[in-house]
Formats: sequence, structure tokens, C-alpha cells
Amino acid sequence: MKKISLLILMLLVTTVVALAQAPPYGADVLGAHNGYGRGCVMCHAPHSGSEGNGTIAPYASKDPQNGMYALWGQDLTPLFGATFNFSGDGSAKYPVTLPTSGSITSAHDANTVILFCLSCHDGVTAKVGMMTGQTVETLPVVGGNAPTWLAKAAPSGGAAYNNDHPVGINAVVNCNAGTYVYGWDCTGGGAGGTKITPGPNMTQFMKDNPSSFWNSKGYPLATFGANVNAVTCTTCHDQHSMTVYTNPNGSFATMFFINGQYTPNTGGNSVAQFCRNCHGGESNEMNGVTGVGTI
Repeated sequence: MKKISLLILMLLVTTVVALAQAPPYGADVLGAHNGYGRGCVMCHAPHSGSEGNGTIAPYASKDPQNGMYALWGQDLTPLFGATFNFSGDGSAKYPVTLPTSGSITSAHDANTVILFCLSCHDGVTAKVGMMTGQTVETLPVVGGNAPTWLAKAAPSGGAAYNNDHPVGINAVVNCNAGTYVYGWDCTGGGAGGTKITPGPNMTQFMKDNPSSFWNSKGYPLATFGANVNAVTCTTCHDQHSMTVYTNPNGSFATMFFINGQYTPNTGGNSVAQFCRNCHGGESNEMNGVTGVGTI
């Protein structure tokens, strides 16, 4: 009897140790985009596009490019050709018109990126399953959860993006050699077709903020026609890594898929530093204060 009890105890200890060593659900850098274990196929269908990913068939007549770009497995048809106004009172300061059916030429085109993201995160025109509509992460400091269905949280009840950060051809990072109150002391970008070249204050900011997306391997801003320094969804977010941001300087803790160190805490400034990647006029460096690191 004692031998049996001892054997049972050993088995229990072995099981507990094994469970303790196993990574918790969601530890993968995909985080919430792991899709309850579906993983990459939550967005990318290895076969047959959106039909192969379980959406209602058929789509061939409505989407002749179904699944051809990035093996995209979500239904794009409700969003084709739609125009949304971002960040404003409806005055169309930041309008974005999404690609029409059959017009996609690259999965990396900035407007196509927005289309792909909204095919999951719209929540009104384009509805998808297996999403709760809220972040799995709790909002730091204030608590609660942020909405992930963006149009559903719009002030008009689901018909606009007036309370969302602007993206698109008019969401441009400004360069005026330090004279523009909201911009960086940089040159290039805009309709000129030249990528941004940092000035002294911006270069100092990149040193003070090693997790800056300006320190990334690739150019962080997007091309919309002749504008080469505009914001798209993947300027601020890396859809493939929720918890870690990595650039040549190292790996940095983050959350909400943010492209940079993003660790809100009392007394910290990593969140402000991330926003200053674009909003240089509000940075320490553009106000004559240097050497303030990202914490």
C-alpha cells in the first residue's frame, strides 16, 4: 500500500513539475494573433483563400484574387472600395479608400495592408469569428480592456473611424528643419518622394530611444503614391509579435503589438517615447532636453 501511495505521489510531482515548465498559453510572440491555437492560419490560408479558411463560399465571383496575396484567408469582399474617414469630425481630413475587387497588386501596398487589417478589426462591415472584440491584455494603470473592433467603437455607431489614429496618404510625418511645431528636424518625405533624413535632434532622440522604430532594419513609414513618409497600420504595429519588439539594438518588451518598447508604468516614459517617433515636436530633444532615455 505504501509503495502504491509513493508511486502515486511521484507521478503527481512529475505532472506538476511538467506543467510548471510548460509555457503558458499565449506565451508565443504571436500572442492574441495565435487565435486560440489556430496560429498563422487564423489570417493566412495555405489553400483556397477565404473559402479554405472556413468562411462562407463561394467567393470566386466576388473576389477574383481570393487568397492570392499573402494567402489571405479572411473575407475582403465587404470592404472592397470602401472609403473611411479617420481621426476627425467627419470632415474627411484623413480619408482612406480601400482597394476594389481585383485591383490588388501587392500584399505590401500600404492601402492593401489597411484592407487586410480591417478585414479582422472592422467589426461592423467585415465581421469575423473567434474574436471577442476586446484586447486580451488589460490596459495598464487604468485597467479594463481596449476594443479591437474599431468601427463598432466609432462615435457614429459603426459607420466611421473618426476616433482612430489617421492612416493613409494624408497621415504624413512632417519635416520642417525644426520650424514646424509638431514635426521633426528632418528633411525628405511628403510628395517629394525622398525618404526622411534625420537632423541632429532626431538623431539624438534615436540614441536616447534605442527601441525607436527609426532604428529598425527597414524604413518604418509607408508609400502612398508619391508620399513616402505616411503612416499605415504596420508603421505602429507588428502583427506577428505582441510581446517583444526587436531591432538591431536588441529586444524590448512591448504590448498591443507595438513597434517599440511599450511598457506603461508609473514614472516611465516608453509610451511617450513611442509616440514621439512621429510627433517629434513634443519630444524632449526638440525642446532642448537631451539624454532622457526610454524607461
